[in-house]
Amino acid sequence: MADFVVDNSIVMSWCFDDEEDDYADSVLTALETMTAGVPAVWPLEVANVLLVAERRKRLTKSDTIRFLELLRELSVEVIQEASQRVTSEIIALAREQQLSSYDASYLDLAIRKGLPLATLDARLRTAAKKCDVAFFDPDRL
Repeated sequence: MADFVVDNSIVMSWCFDDEEDDYADSVLTALETMTAGVPAVWPLEVANVLLVAERRKRLTKSDTIRFLELLRELSVEVIQEASQRVTSEIIALAREQQLSSYDASYLDLAIRKGLPLATLDARLRTAAKKCDVAFFDPDRL
């Protein structure tokens, strides 16, 4: 069972040296003893970022393979959604909070499960505040 929701902005900062972030690193450390929940779109979102990075020569194929191996070792639970929820509730939340459907899926998951959210995305953080979703604080463990 997930202890918090982590979005892709956090996860991808672990991949790129130029996107290193102390908060994201502390979330990674928290995964040594906790489990993060992610929406079903997350694996595709990760794959897309990695493929674009390869095309732009930010990563090699070997870098991608190593990063995916790291992710497999982490305690991350992909939480599946019914397609009807995606086409109704998540779209409505995205409209209401002016988010992408991807970002709204993380917010929706945090709302439904009553879990705090770990994100580096300013717009998603603002929307989470408006929806009374707590911000995950790994320093309070």
